[in-house]
Amino acid sequence: MRPAGRAETDSLYFDYPHFPFVRPAELDGRAVRHRVAIVGAGPVGVTAALELARHGIESVVLDDKATVNDGSRAICISRHSLEILQQLGVDTPFVAKGLGWTRGRTYFRDREIFRFEMPHSEQERFLPMINLQQQYIEQFLIDKAGESELVELRWQSAVTDVSQDESGVTLEVSTPEGDYRLECDYLLAADGARSVVRKAFGLALHGEAYEGRYVIADIHLRSGFPTERRAFFHSPALPDTTILVHKQPDDIWRIDYQLGPDEDPDQAVAEASIRERVGLIVREVLGEGDDWELEWWSLYKAYTLALDDYRHGRVLFIGDSAHLVPIFGVRGLNNGLADAANAGWKLAWVLKGLAPDRLLDSYSPERRGATLDVFTNAGKSTRFMTPPSRGYRLMRDAALTLALTNDYASGFANPRQVTPYTYAGSPLTMPDDAGFIAGPIPGAPLCNHRLGEGDYLLDHLGSGFTLLYFSRDGQVDAALAERLAVLQAQDKRIDLLAIAREAPAESALKDVDGSLFAAYGAETGSAYLVRPDRHVAARWKRLDPADFEPAIMTALGGK
Repeated sequence: MRPAGRAETDSLYFDYPHFPFVRPAELDGRAVRHRVAIVGAGPVGVTAALELARHGIESVVLDDKATVNDGSRAICISRHSLEILQQLGVDTPFVAKGLGWTRGRTYFRDREIFRFEMPHSEQERFLPMINLQQQYIEQFLIDKAGESELVELRWQSAVTDVSQDESGVTLEVSTPEGDYRLECDYLLAADGARSVVRKAFGLALHGEAYEGRYVIADIHLRSGFPTERRAFFHSPALPDTTILVHKQPDDIWRIDYQLGPDEDPDQAVAEASIRERVGLIVREVLGEGDDWELEWWSLYKAYTLALDDYRHGRVLFIGDSAHLVPIFGVRGLNNGLADAANAGWKLAWVLKGLAPDRLLDSYSPERRGATLDVFTNAGKSTRFMTPPSRGYRLMRDAALTLALTNDYASGFANPRQVTPYTYAGSPLTMPDDAGFIAGPIPGAPLCNHRLGEGDYLLDHLGSGFTLLYFSRDGQVDAALAERLAVLQAQDKRIDLLAIAREAPAESALKDVDGSLFAAYGAETGSAYLVRPDRHVAARWKRLDPADFEPAIMTALGGK
């Protein structure tokens, strides 16, 4: 919602683009068969299209809008998500525009009771989190997609129905110039919480809806306060309300505040009410003056809801069409981007004939497993931020009161920020080698490591599988090299990335001080097999060449 007298796209800081309708070939009677269709041109849908393009697969993306979503919406992008964006070649504008942060504070009444610091070191290219409004997130992704010949964006194209059979998926599409039918081999549903695709197949989300409701308000405010997350419980301004505050680019501040259980939501989102409460927060909580402007506001509830299975035949559900998670811990967008990366590489390998269709069966256990892990952590945060009962509220307030004088109790206010999920139980993941005492375990995402000025380990990954091989001089066991050559001749896209301690071959990376060996618990002959989405499929303290091909076959859905 916008203040009275301003249009939906009349922003104080963002120029909304207009995406014209372009008449597709189907409206002129031409039969076109698409390899992949994606419903929804939000951040998750466009990320999936870019991931497919990274592997050489064309896709068509349909959206009923003519511009990007309004309002800040999802604003926090995690380091793991930035690494996904780096693989897509679109991280630069995100880092240039976004505001990075590492810490947060929690206040009870008028006192700070908890401060958290997210892990960060010089080994990482990206900060743990950056704040960036969703309009920019979508704009940067759409701009990147527009540069690709493999991504077709169809705006003002509303999908009204979906059906499928053994050979493919059919979409009914409504446009300003008429309706048409679109056919594709596979469909990615990224059409959000009110997914038309999900409803077309009679699928339902299951889980829990929390009672608490929050207002989101974006305001323009010039303030020198640093970029960090702030949470306020029982503030002097709104004693019975939980408040969250985030700084965003362009002097835009995001304020979330909880409504009381008996408040009328329609009255709460009236402009006069928004201005009154935001004014109180700005003055009495943030300690700022009255020189602020109202930009946009909305209302949301917290949910932990998910589909029972994220794969439905030739349809894969990604992002909010598959799951709804609470915002606490900034898990919604980041979870969706991981969905897109996971589904994208697997679908690409199946379509290129490099993996069997059953590889797609691993998408649901991996990403639904990640969602259930989010539910566990975000559910704790949600019950603390928005107690669902009088009993929970009494316990929450008791913990906050204890934290005033006892450091041990302040940890209850930890928001449990999002962390990448480890696919340890995935059918694609091999059992771990017991010889390791350090490094990412099978199923975990690869850890970054600084190799030099502006040079990091993850910069050297390709679009396929990568074998990290640790050796003294960068030379690879002859039998292993032979097996690699056979698989590469089958176009399996397995890149060798040798890491040497001394006098490396030209193609090897040199571990100058041995810190990379140490971080990965490696010795000469150690190896890590890394999937296209940077998750470890297998690792060996000393790789026997005979064990390599079975690990590749397992990681591609084989038996």
